[in-house]
Amino acid sequence: MSDEEREEDTYEYSTENDEMNTIDASDVENIEIDPQLVEDEEEPEKELEAAKKEAAANLDKYQRVLAEFDNFRKRTAKEKAGIYGDGVRDTLEKLLPVADNFERALNACEDKDNALYSGIEKIQKQLTAFFADVGAEEIKAVGEIFDTNFHFAVAHEESKEHGENTIIEELQKGYKYKDKVIRCSMVKVAN
Repeated sequence: MSDEEREEDTYEYSTENDEMNTIDASDVENIEIDPQLVEDEEEPEKELEAAKKEAAANLDKYQRVLAEFDNFRKRTAKEKAGIYGDGVRDTLEKLLPVADNFERALNACEDKDNALYSGIEKIQKQLTAFFADVGAEEIKAVGEIFDTNFHFAVAHEESKEHGENTIIEELQKGYKYKDKVIRCSMVKVAN
């Protein structure tokens, strides 16, 4: 074997003391591999796989908490809107008798030029404007077909001029707030 061939079949390596050593290719085949070194090479792969599993679990937890918080936010917003709506309905229920009394006072007053009439009329207009501002609507009655969801019949009258179940007179106004009836209209219905 020539020196060039020998150089190709030799390997240099350093030891812990930084001494350079050479080894022949024939000696490489006889070297025993330490099993601890092989296990150490597999260890980073296992650690990486464990870290990936932990990251996936943490991502799943994060997404669940985020979804739970979003549901909580939506639920509380809906509850707040419901509480506001309940408060408005309660307030309107308490103010409706006051509005009815102002309307009765206007109907009972004979002198329309009287200062008292003018004052009552202004107060009634303010109440009507308040009802409109908060979203309350009058339930249409006269000329409409009787509907038990919106009207309360207190009298029936035979009439050839009006169709059957047509409302011919409104005795007390009804109101609704956002499609919920606060008070049904008290009406007289044609038979």
